[in-house]
Amino acid sequence: MSTLRLEVVTPERKVYEEDVSMVVVKGVAGELGILPHHIPLVTPLKIAPIKAKKGNSEEFIAVHGGFMEVRKDKVVILAEAAELGSDIDVSRAQQAKERAEQRLAAKADEVDHKRAELALQRAVTRIQTSGQQ
Repeated sequence: MSTLRLEVVTPERKVYEEDVSMVVVKGVAGELGILPHHIPLVTPLKIAPIKAKKGNSEEFIAVHGGFMEVRKDKVVILAEAAELGSDIDVSRAQQAKERAEQRLAAKADEVDHKRAELALQRAVTRIQTSGQQ
């Protein structure tokens, strides 16, 4: 079976580097599935989990914005922040989700709604990636 190299990199470190059979991401224009020998592509990414398929198994990585570059045999994701599902503190993510929901429900003028929406997206992505929705 043909594979491609997936690298997920943040400004601080390389979060993931493995050979995979398929990568599924959420780009700003919709969901994309990348297989080996895909045409070259660069696209911005949404705050969402990435699925890396390796044979019959799947791994999930929480990606908080960034860009994906696809080459013939390699996918590089340059993310603002990224975490493996196994590294996520689910209770902390749940608390962050609740705080963001409370801020959005408050309707107060001093609340930065865009910031609260992004915090909510990041928390939901962490919870989804951990596999404990």
